Amino acid sequence: MPIPEFVLRLRERVGTDVLWLPGTSAVVVDDEARILLGRRADNGRWAVPSGILEPGEEPAVAVVREVREETGIDVEVLALTAVSTTGLVEYPNGDRAHYLDTCFWCRPVGGTLAIGDDESTDLGWFAQDALPEPLNPSSVERIRRTLDYVDTLRRGEPATAWFAR
Repeated sequence: MPIPEFVLRLRERVGTDVLWLPGTSAVVVDDEARILLGRRADNGRWAVPSGILEPGEEPAVAVVREVREETGIDVEVLALTAVSTTGLVEYPNGDRAHYLDTCFWCRPVGGTLAIGDDESTDLGWFAQDALPEPLNPSSVERIRRTLDYVDTLRRGEPATAWFAR
């Protein structure tokens, strides 16, 4: 997994101590109501595109960049659907972090599906009732929250992003 340069510089100073990092994720839904997923190289689980924001980067801008880098797909951000935190994430090298994730509902507007970096081993579009296994638990929640948001809008009700309560 490529580690952003600013995180590498932080790690030089703090070692494996817990870092609090901003993340962003995309639930990309196409016109056929399929969801874009990638199989992660680090754990073999399927997941929604996600990544770490660069210093000063806006979350919606970062999610567009991450989806493009990871999948080759250009997206339009439609809505913020959830803001949440992860539990402690411990990496094989001993690094530890918590993430604040901003999850967005996106739709594809161009590009060609292609693995763009070493973070994924496979990519695909999946029907909502036929998602692949194993699916990353955080992606299960992000997909559920986003689809709940979309369903609320389709019923003509006001929809708001999910926040931990």
